Amino acid sequence: MSPRPLRDLPQRAGFGLKPEHYADVLAAAERGSPPAWAEVHPQNYFGAGGPPHRWLTAIAEHMPLSFHSVGLSLGSVAGVDPYELDALAALCARYRPAMVSDHLSWSNGPHDKFPDLLPVPYTHAALAHFASEVGRVQDRLGRAMLIENPSRYLAFAASDWSEVDFLHELCRRSGCGLLLDINNVQVSAFNLGLDPAPWLDAFDPALVGEVHVAGHSRKDDGAGGTIAIDDHGSAVRPDCWNLLASFLRRAGPKPVLIEWDSDVPAYPVLIDEVAKADVLLLREPVDA
Repeated sequence: MSPRPLRDLPQRAGFGLKPEHYADVLAAAERGSPPAWAEVHPQNYFGAGGPPHRWLTAIAEHMPLSFHSVGLSLGSVAGVDPYELDALAALCARYRPAMVSDHLSWSNGPHDKFPDLLPVPYTHAALAHFASEVGRVQDRLGRAMLIENPSRYLAFAASDWSEVDFLHELCRRSGCGLLLDINNVQVSAFNLGLDPAPWLDAFDPALVGEVHVAGHSRKDDGAGGTIAIDDHGSAVRPDCWNLLASFLRRAGPKPVLIEWDSDVPAYPVLIDEVAKADVLLLREPVDA
């Protein structure tokens, strides 16, 4: 099968594609009103064929795709998982997504693969290693990728860099861009006792190629306090919408994704969230 022509990711709101919504998305496309773009976790499509590829092939005819990887383990000491990279490269050749991204994290140990995105220390050594691994992936894929800021629950005792400076320097050294997850900024700021607004204001919008917003939960931490959990299991919180609006006033329009990965809602509920993001994208002027 020949690869599709590459299409840009529009500066509109997109959604995270889930199997529950395959039929709804195609029905909307047949009515002439598909969402502007869709994001998928490529690991869900590493099989050679079957129903997932039949659905994704049909949907990709109607909208550009963004591949949001969760398995490269860029921060692992041993480096990028070679199976994941091979499979991702093959999938990119097949679908030619408009964007490819992964996380500022690691998930592989010497003998284990952890089902989570674990934090990296913001040290000079970690930065050099991470930049090298990002370069390795970009060389293999023949394109620049985006790296997402993490959700944090604790801070390392000592760091050489702030999170934002670490990410900016990573972009400078590797040529990658940033996937700015505003919900992750909220979660991290809540858990670390910081103000998310100046944290968000520190990000250079010129480096941001995609923006994520999502819901999160807050639970008793068992020690008399509350912890924010990045579960993507609810509607976007009002304060997250406010932070998005503030960022867009400064940055101008960007591709904005609604993430909803657990307790997945009915399609109309998800599309209502997409519509809210589109309203902000269309109305927010850029600050002078």
